[in-house]
Amino acid sequence: ERQPRAAGADAGARRSPGGGMSASAATGVFALSLSAIPITYLVNAVAASGSPWAIVAVGLLVLLFVALAARFLVKRKPPKDPLFYVYAVFAFTSVVNLIIGLEQDGVIDGFMTHYLKEGEPYLNTAYGHVICYWDGSVHYLMYLLMVAAIAWEETYRTIGLYWLGSIMMSVIVFVLGNVVGKYGVRICPALLLSIPYVCLPIWAGYRIYNQPPANFSSTAKAIKEVQRKRLLRRPLDLFLATYFVFATGFCLFRGMVSGL
Repeated sequence: ERQPRAAGADAGARRSPGGGMSASAATGVFALSLSAIPITYLVNAVAASGSPWAIVAVGLLVLLFVALAARFLVKRKPPKDPLFYVYAVFAFTSVVNLIIGLEQDGVIDGFMTHYLKEGEPYLNTAYGHVICYWDGSVHYLMYLLMVAAIAWEETYRTIGLYWLGSIMMSVIVFVLGNVVGKYGVRICPALLLSIPYVCLPIWAGYRIYNQPPANFSSTAKAIKEVQRKRLLRRPLDLFLATYFVFATGFCLFRGMVSGL
């Protein structure tokens, strides 16, 4: 009689060296993100005498270099999920934001001094300071976890949705704070470097949302049965929908008052 395979055996088959990407890819992304430490120091020294547009050009070149380096890490076994490269670049920028936060608090010096003065001075605000720390800690951990999940060819839908909500909230507060705040009349060219943070999460959110849940096969029928009921007969869903509307409004309000 045929015996069912254990879950551990299936996991081992999925994680076999020939079945997909190896753990070295995730480790490589972690090492690549730490390269932000010497790169920011060198870029700050080089760009100290440059114009704001020169800062933008250097920033774009650095991001392009990180994306190409991430592609080189998985050249032999490219990932099936193209978001691997997005998370690799965002992990690098998370370390940059952590460096900015530490420099604002005087823990370190000489890494992003010129960039904070001429590049994105609005990062010196209270909301900019908190966003830098949040991105350099919570989002950074999420990027590493999602990269590891892609390397093992496992789903990361739950943590991906948490990240999507977190980064979109940060973007809303950041953009509105810059528009209505004291730097609203000063359009910095380096603001162009924030465009990927607005566009890429939208694309990533679409792909993450379309990923099947981990227990999709066992709960899909039950979910369909529940969703046939009207929203008023689903108190938990009604509560979550109401909370979502309230949280969205509060996020917009916080973004408006953060620049005052």
